[in-house]
Amino acid sequence: MPAKTKKDSAQIALDTNPPIEQNIVRTLETNYMPYVMSVIISRAIPEIDGFKPSHRKLLYTMYKMGLLTGGRIKSADVVGQTMRLNPHGDQAIYETLVRLTRGCAALLHPFIDSKGNFGKQYSRDMAYAASRYTEVRLDPICGELFADIDKDTVDMADNYNGTMKEPLLFPTTFPNLLVTPNQGIAVGMASSVCSFNLKEVCEAAIAYLKNKDCDLKKYLLAPDFSTGGQLLYNEKEIDAVYGTGRGGFKVRAKYRYDKKSGCIEITEIPYTTTIEIIADRIVQLVKAGKIKDINDVRDETDLGGLKIAIDVKKSADPDLIMRKLYGMTTLCDTFSCNFNFLVDGKPRTMGIAEILDEWIAFRVQCIKRRLAFDISGTGKKLHLLEGLSAVLLDIDRAIGIIRRTEEEKLVVPNLMEGFGIDEAQAEYIAEIRLRNLNREYLLNRAKEIGGLREELEEMRRALGSEEKIREMITADLKTVIKKYGKPRLTEIVYEEDAEPVPERALIDDYGVRLFLTAGNYFKKIPLASLRSSGDHNVKQDDRIVQETEATNKSDVLFFSNKGNCYKARAYDLPDGKASGLGEYLTNLLALEDGETIISVAATVDYEGFMLFAFENGKAAKIPMSAYETKTNRKKLINACSVKSPLVFSRCLREDGDFFATRNKDKAVLFNSCLINPVGSKNSPGAQFFILGKMGVLTGVYPAGDVETEDAEYYRIEQIPSAGHFLRAGTKVKQA
Repeated sequence: MPAKTKKDSAQIALDTNPPIEQNIVRTLETNYMPYVMSVIISRAIPEIDGFKPSHRKLLYTMYKMGLLTGGRIKSADVVGQTMRLNPHGDQAIYETLVRLTRGCAALLHPFIDSKGNFGKQYSRDMAYAASRYTEVRLDPICGELFADIDKDTVDMADNYNGTMKEPLLFPTTFPNLLVTPNQGIAVGMASSVCSFNLKEVCEAAIAYLKNKDCDLKKYLLAPDFSTGGQLLYNEKEIDAVYGTGRGGFKVRAKYRYDKKSGCIEITEIPYTTTIEIIADRIVQLVKAGKIKDINDVRDETDLGGLKIAIDVKKSADPDLIMRKLYGMTTLCDTFSCNFNFLVDGKPRTMGIAEILDEWIAFRVQCIKRRLAFDISGTGKKLHLLEGLSAVLLDIDRAIGIIRRTEEEKLVVPNLMEGFGIDEAQAEYIAEIRLRNLNREYLLNRAKEIGGLREELEEMRRALGSEEKIREMITADLKTVIKKYGKPRLTEIVYEEDAEPVPERALIDDYGVRLFLTAGNYFKKIPLASLRSSGDHNVKQDDRIVQETEATNKSDVLFFSNKGNCYKARAYDLPDGKASGLGEYLTNLLALEDGETIISVAATVDYEGFMLFAFENGKAAKIPMSAYETKTNRKKLINACSVKSPLVFSRCLREDGDFFATRNKDKAVLFNSCLINPVGSKNSPGAQFFILGKMGVLTGVYPAGDVETEDAEYYRIEQIPSAGHFLRAGTKVKQA
């Protein structure tokens, strides 16, 4: 018997230990839900101060390092110190720092004053330097973030190892959550917050403090971005964002045209894109032939700022080119908003008014806690000075008590007994230095009592008055406006003033010829290419059955043997060459099984009519307007009659002469005006050719395609007609 291998033993062990059954609900609750909550609360979603935990830990570390007033230090030092609060990799901390810097240009109001290369928000490839090469310090605006943070204005908590304290929020004096852009993806939810102009936010907050029913749009005009650009103002979109916290709006690039160099210079782009994405897309469009007037695209961004240079042909219209690029590239992009914030540890999606409500409530609480802290400190100081005033009446006696006391520990009890003061007051008096036991010093300290009492009373009144607290918030906001307010960077352009261009105007227009083969292949060939081409290449046993003149802006209608009409725009169909086989229509149009295209028509304005002729000798005249749709429908059913096989169809702008044959023995020459138009697309038509029992209509041709000595011999003046026998010498050019 062969020995068992290690693999066999392992398999036996697995077989003898069946899997343990687990309750899926309990497993999710104990394993997955804590992770979900950690991501939502401690990582991805900003809180009421406008910061995520990673931002807060970094900035607070810099504050404790004294970088609000000192000089710059190496970024590597800041990263190392931050790891005391944020136990993640140094690279993750440095990436957080980079985005907050002035050099990165990601924020309207950067929180870190930087020196060195920090990359750029608007560039994908412009990488930031390593932390050992860059220097940073806190920007002065951070003073508004840390205002009175050491006066118990916010809750403090232990860091991850309990060695130091950190704030759970910053007592920011302005609604930073609307000023600083934030994006985060949590588990099951996300947050996307655009930035607003600091001055406008503060003015809106002041107005809202005075009157909750004020029109916030009057003060908070629209979002504002550090990369500038033009915001296309749509009132409905802005109302949705302001009211619900969800929605979106469009931002487009700003440009200028230099006539001397023939160059379009793009100097500001949407916040959501980069110069590399834009340049790559323009190159793709030029190579695909969708934009033909661009010679070159260059990234000329330097220390002077962003610049994308586009060289265009002298005959080109730069404004039209830019409108094309707005529609085909991220030079015009949409910013999607989801104002999702953590409020009291719970995620909430809020509109602007709700956000201001929550921030004001938070700020009121911060000021109340600051007032309570100051009242406590002032009260303690007043209490000590009141004890000093009691001693001031007989300072020599106090000195005598201290000199006569034999043990140091009895000095405070003896002063308490001698003057009727408490321990804290006696300790304060005992600690006064000998040089301060002069009358001037003691009188000055005693004079402070009156001022402290008034100050204490004022603070108590303020603490009990909601109105006074709101006045303090307003005063802080006005100070922020005065010190840090800046003009808007993003220009507001109302959509009705944006000179919208119809979609078709953005399409390059040129002549094309459409070819349909019996094998269900289709070619769209530009006339310029067709002139220099040789013979058509088709599959073996295939042949071209129809040619149609059109332009690249035409709508192309494909009529099938099942009475369906498939619609496409010519510019969406690929340009081909005579040497190619063309596009297989079954794949191009997603035709049904057994369905083939038997006719092609092209129109720009849906003027004129479709003329259909069927094997049973009937013809139908359908206005082209019947095939026009407001929406971009790609398939119309019952587009023509299927009671008899379709022999001929043609899009006509006016009536003309046509030559029809029966079994190649009889023919008629008729004018299409004899066929009365009908309103129904699937009308079987009117009888125009009497065919007899065994007769079928075999072909209909434009009169110009027929060679005959006496064409008028076949002409009929009324319908239906039995036709005339074909004479020798009569033949069809395309037959």
